[in-house]
Amino acid sequence: MGLTRLVVATLMDSTTATAELGWTVHPVSGWEEVSGYDENMNTIRTYQVCNVFESSQNNWLRTKYIRRRGAHRIHVEMKFSVRDCSSIPNVPGSCKETFNLYYYESEFDGATKSFPSWMENPWAKVDTIAADESFSQVDLGGRVMKINTEIRSFGPVSKNGFYLAFQDYGGCMSLIAVRVFYRKCLRVIQNGAIFQETLSGAESTSLVAARGTCIPNAEEVDVPIKLYCNGDGEWLVPIGRCMCKSGYESVENGTVCRGESKRGMGSTSAGTLPSFLGCKEEGAEMLSWSVRRTLGDRRQRVS
Repeated sequence: MGLTRLVVATLMDSTTATAELGWTVHPVSGWEEVSGYDENMNTIRTYQVCNVFESSQNNWLRTKYIRRRGAHRIHVEMKFSVRDCSSIPNVPGSCKETFNLYYYESEFDGATKSFPSWMENPWAKVDTIAADESFSQVDLGGRVMKINTEIRSFGPVSKNGFYLAFQDYGGCMSLIAVRVFYRKCLRVIQNGAIFQETLSGAESTSLVAARGTCIPNAEEVDVPIKLYCNGDGEWLVPIGRCMCKSGYESVENGTVCRGESKRGMGSTSAGTLPSFLGCKEEGAEMLSWSVRRTLGDRRQRVS
C-alpha cells in the first residue's frame, strides 16, 4: 500500500446552496447576489460587482460563519471571472482586475453589519487575487466564459471558526464559487502498523507525527513506528515497522498476520497440537490422540 493517502474535508461550498447565500455586503451598492452559471452551465448562486465608473471603491463581501472542525490550516478555492479593463470604453484609470481575500477568526458567530470593522485590521489579509484570464464584452456575448480558479491557504487557526471576506476596489467581476476545506491524511496500514486519520499541520511545511499501532498478531521491531502527515495531506517519512509474530505470516499486502497453520481446513494451530497416546494390539500398533477442540476420537492403524 502506498504512502500517499490524502483527502480534503469541505467546510463550506457555495455551489451546494439551494437558496440565496445571504452573505453580508458593505456597502449595499457594492456586491450583488445573482443567479449565475458554472463552467458546466449549471445554475448557481454567485456575487458580482461592477462599479468601475465610480472612483474610490471599497466593496466588501463577508461569508457566513464557518466552523473549522479541528483544522489547523484552511484552504480556499475561488472560481471567478474578471472583465478586462481595456475592453470597457472610457473606463477610468482606477479600474482593477484584482481583489483581496481576508479572514477573521472568532470563537462564535457574532458578526453584525458593522462588526468586524470593514478594514484590514481586524481582518487578516491572505492575498491579492489576480485573474490569469480576463474576458471582454465580445467573449461574453459569444458565451465564451473565462473562469479563473485560484487556491489560497492560511493558518494556523485556533478559534472555533472564522469568516472570509472579499474586497473589491474598482473591478468588474463575478465571484462564481467558493469552496473552503482542510486536508488530512486518511487512516492507513503501512509497514505492519495502523495509522489513524491525522489532520495536516498549521503550515504548508508542517510534518505531523502519527504513532502507529501494530496490526493484530504483530510486534514492533527496530524503532517506534511512525508516519508523518504533511501540509498537503500526504503520508511521508516512514520510520520503523511491525513484523508478524512467530507462527504467523504476512498476507494481504502486509495488512494481516495470518496463522501459518490455518492454511487448510481442519488444521490445528500451534497452540493446540495433539497429545499422542500409544498402545499395542496383536499384529499392529495403534496410535490415538486427543485434541483440545472437540474433533472426536481419531485412530490410525500403522503396519
